[in-house]
Amino acid sequence: MKTPSSKTIRVAALGDLLLTTRENSPVPGRGVESFSAEVRELLASCDLVLANLECTLPGSEKIPGEPRVFTTEAQVRGLTEAGINLVTLGNNHAFDAGDSGFQRLKDLLDTLGIARCGAGLTLHEAAGPAFWEVRGIRIAILGVVDESSGMYRFAGEMTSGVAPLDEEQLCRAIAELRQNVDHIIVFPHWGEERFRFPSPAQIRQGRAFVEAGASLVIGHHPHVVQGLEFHRKAPIAYSLGNFLANEVYWDNGDILTWSHFERIGCILLVELDQTGVHSVQQIPVHDDGRILSIDTSGRGERYLARANRYLERGITPLRHRLETFRVRTLLPILAQLRWDKLRRLRPGHLRKAIRLLVQGLRP
Repeated sequence: MKTPSSKTIRVAALGDLLLTTRENSPVPGRGVESFSAEVRELLASCDLVLANLECTLPGSEKIPGEPRVFTTEAQVRGLTEAGINLVTLGNNHAFDAGDSGFQRLKDLLDTLGIARCGAGLTLHEAAGPAFWEVRGIRIAILGVVDESSGMYRFAGEMTSGVAPLDEEQLCRAIAELRQNVDHIIVFPHWGEERFRFPSPAQIRQGRAFVEAGASLVIGHHPHVVQGLEFHRKAPIAYSLGNFLANEVYWDNGDILTWSHFERIGCILLVELDQTGVHSVQQIPVHDDGRILSIDTSGRGERYLARANRYLERGITPLRHRLETFRVRTLLPILAQLRWDKLRRLRPGHLRKAIRLLVQGLRP
C-alpha cells in the first residue's frame, strides 16, 4: 500500500547517447568528459537521470547490416561520473554485436550499478521494468521498441532481443504496475529518423499509455527534437533528440556526421511527488562535436518551440505524408547539391534523382 508523501524529487531525462568509437581503435571515443560544467551541475542536482544508451560493446559476432554502433568500457564507465542512474537498451543498436556484445554491456552496467530496461536475453528480461526508489517515491521504467525503428531482433520467450511495442500488452502492464508504484515512465523507441514531429499513430499510442497509468512518456530514435504535449496532465515528449552523439562509422571508411539541427537535443527536467508531476522544463543542449553544453544561442529554444507548435496545430495524415516526402525525397536530393558532389554528378545520378522525386510524389 502506498503511503502519501509531500516529498518532491527531480528527474532528468536525456536523449540518445551514441558513445561511438572506431572499431578496433586503441583510442576510446568521446565520452562524458565532454559534458560542460553546467550540464554536470544540472545532472548532479537530480535524484534520477535517465538516458537512451544507443550503442553496445564489441563481441564475438556482429550483424551484417551497417552502421554498427560500438562503444568501449571506458566510455560506459563514465556514465557513473555524470550521475546517469538508469538507461534503456531498448533501441535498434542494442544487438549490433549479437548476444556476446550485449552480455558484456549488460554485465558492465550491472557492475556499475546502473539500472537498465528494454532489452534482454529473454522476453521476460527485456519487457520487465526497472525500478527506482527515491525518498519513498517508487518509479517503474519500461523500455519498448517499435518496428518503425528498423529493429530486426525482438525478444522471444527463450531468445534475446528488445521488448516489442505491443500497445495492448504494454497498457495492461502499465495498469498492473500502477497498483504498486507511484509513477511509471515509458521509454518508447519509435518513429522515423529526422522527422520533425511524430505520426498520428504515435500520438494515439502515447496518449493510450497515459490513460493506462503512465506518468511520463519519453520517446527517442528520430535523432532530432520533437514536440512536448500534455495529456491528462502527463507530459509526452515524442523525441528528445541526440544528447551526446559521436560520429558513426562504416567499414568502408564512410562517416556519418550530424547536422546543426541534429546537434540540438533536450534535457527534460521534471519534478514530481507521489501525487503527480508538478513541473516540466525543456532545456535545450548543443553538442558541437567537442563539448556538450546548455544551448544559449537561442536556436535550441526556437527548435523546441517550433516542435511544440507542430503538435498544437495537430498532426494530420496529410501533414505526416508531406514530412515523409521532405525527409525521404527532398533531403537526399538537396544533400547532392553541394559543390563537392555536384562536380562528380553523372547522367545516372540525375536519373536516380528524378526517380526518387517521382516515387516521393506518389500517394
